[in-house]
Amino acid sequence: QVQLVESGGGLVQPGGSLRLSCAASESIFSISIMGWYRQAPGKQRELVAAITNGGSTNYAESVKGRFTISRDNAKNTVYLQMDSLLPEDTAVYYCNAARLRPGVRIDYWGQGTHVTVSS
Repeated sequence: QVQLVESGGGLVQPGGSLRLSCAASESIFSISIMGWYRQAPGKQRELVAAITNGGSTNYAESVKGRFTISRDNAKNTVYLQMDSLLPEDTAVYYCNAARLRPGVRIDYWGQGTHVTVSS
């Protein structure tokens, strides 16, 4: 059971930046995919960005060029650098760890951190 703890959320003005961190309770070296999802009020949870243990990344179209995901295996931590924030980025952001086995995906979730983009 991997426990994930997010931090770094808060209130920021449009155009500003935030860096989210996700600390895992154990080594993330063997975790296939680490990702960030978000859920805005009244909307479904959506993938924001993901990074494999090989370093490949994937981003939602809405955040490409503005957000950067990275992982530090030595610190068991994943980061989401968010720049040029927009009001529509307001959501609860969740860290996700996915272990992949043949035919099976096991997901672990953090408790979420709130991001509010408003003037």
